[in-house]
Amino acid sequence: MLEYLQISDLALMEKARVELTDGFTAVTGETGAGKSVMLGALGLLAGNRKGREIIRQGADVCRVEAAFKFSDPSEINFFLESAGLPICEDGQMIISRTVERSKAGKCAVNGSLTTLSTLAKLGGLWIDFHGPGEPQKLFDVSSQLEMLDAFAKISALKDEYLEWLSVRAEALSRLKKIDDLAALSADEAEFLRAQLDKIDSCICSEEELAALEADFKLSRAAAALSANSAAIAGALSDEGGAADYVSKAVRIASEMSAEGGGEFQSLEARLRGAAIELADIASEYAALAEKSASFTPERAAKIESRMSAWLEVSRKYGRTPAQVLKARNEISEKLAARSDAEKLKAQMGKTISDAEGKMLPLAKEIYAVRKAAASKLEASVVKMLGALGFKKPRFAVALEASPQEFSASCGSSCEFVFSANAGQTPMPLAKIASSGELARVMLAIKATLASIDGTPILVFDEVDANVGGEIGAAVGRELKKLSNGRQVLCVTHLPQVAACAKSHLLVEKTQSDSDTSVSIRPLKPDGAERVGELARMLGDRNSRSARELAKKLLEL
Repeated sequence: MLEYLQISDLALMEKARVELTDGFTAVTGETGAGKSVMLGALGLLAGNRKGREIIRQGADVCRVEAAFKFSDPSEINFFLESAGLPICEDGQMIISRTVERSKAGKCAVNGSLTTLSTLAKLGGLWIDFHGPGEPQKLFDVSSQLEMLDAFAKISALKDEYLEWLSVRAEALSRLKKIDDLAALSADEAEFLRAQLDKIDSCICSEEELAALEADFKLSRAAAALSANSAAIAGALSDEGGAADYVSKAVRIASEMSAEGGGEFQSLEARLRGAAIELADIASEYAALAEKSASFTPERAAKIESRMSAWLEVSRKYGRTPAQVLKARNEISEKLAARSDAEKLKAQMGKTISDAEGKMLPLAKEIYAVRKAAASKLEASVVKMLGALGFKKPRFAVALEASPQEFSASCGSSCEFVFSANAGQTPMPLAKIASSGELARVMLAIKATLASIDGTPILVFDEVDANVGGEIGAAVGRELKKLSNGRQVLCVTHLPQVAACAKSHLLVEKTQSDSDTSVSIRPLKPDGAERVGELARMLGDRNSRSARELAKKLLEL
């Protein structure tokens, strides 16, 4: 469950810390009071993307933090470990997130920074939002199929089917490429073979390329380098050269150190080191002179030819040997595909046939599981609809098998149909005229799915819109039932719904001539403030009859 939620500088809210309880919590306030701020804070913690405009005016940073307590944190801990994050200590998880104006924000779980995508994946494990956009999602038949599959719990079967579907798609893609390559003309094939020969004549490793480039530079200036290197070596090591003079200096220094001791000995040692270094330098220059002299015109021409061939190939296929080698392999595959087209087509055809042979029985099994689940879902939703005020509701899952259609729907499709009254033919949800009916159907479906889902926190944003009276009370009772074993938060304008909640949060907006702010605070379960808020929702917080009715709602 969500233990506390702490908000700083989010929208119109400067600071708030809300302590929450388990079970059903109602969130109320006047229209426009800012109830969405709390939901926005939870959305931030669940990894929703938000722009900098959510930061309160006058502030530089928006920060949201929450603590969660899980009776069984095994699933959460498994995810955290796989993401390289600290696991829950004593079942508690703390998530924080900042959004900043001048730089990137930060996300942290149990004190360790993480990415927004990781936060979003984690959010899927602890919270599920049901808001005003849910009816639109219900109209989409693909979303309906996902709901049925969630109810049927057939993820393992679907995963196996989709793996074979991926194998089939890859084989179909390769088959198309083979057909395209097999259509190469004789001239095109000859051109590709010529390109292959060019690459093979100059392809090399990174080390070989570095050596070729070094030799190329030397060959370009071989004569000058040889002469200059020999001149330097001579200036250092020939008779009368620098090394000769330094040797004389070493002999004199040796005599001085024998007479003067300490300081003279140190200088002599440094001088001897210089003499050795000069000798080494002279030797290396002599070696360079000899190497440069080895670049005969014939050898230089050969190096020039190799470099020219490499540059031609690299301009076409890539600047590195690895890129050129990749291009070489692709050309080779094209030529092989042309010559072995029939053989490769047969192989791909067999792969496709094998994959379809695996998918067909899986599609039939998935259809059977979906059909059984559809019957249970229909019964459960109809029962829920009865509790929500429908006298003779009909809800059905129109399931259709299409095993030969190899697609992500796994060989069958469905559509939810509904009729509110006896004698009426069930129609697709998109054709339900009444928004109040649609809201209740959506709640019935979502409540049914949530009853089998392990998500510990459910958030409902005005799911009771367009209903009222006794139906509102029925909605409240169903939300209260749904909160058994989980935490349910519901933003509502209906006193009948709010009265069913175990705890009650009030959102208030205050305005002065220069500032507007939003606050959120808990109301005592049976306190006068809660009675007053329910009375306001009934029409008049100062009306004695409204307050009496509010008390009656709480008693009921």
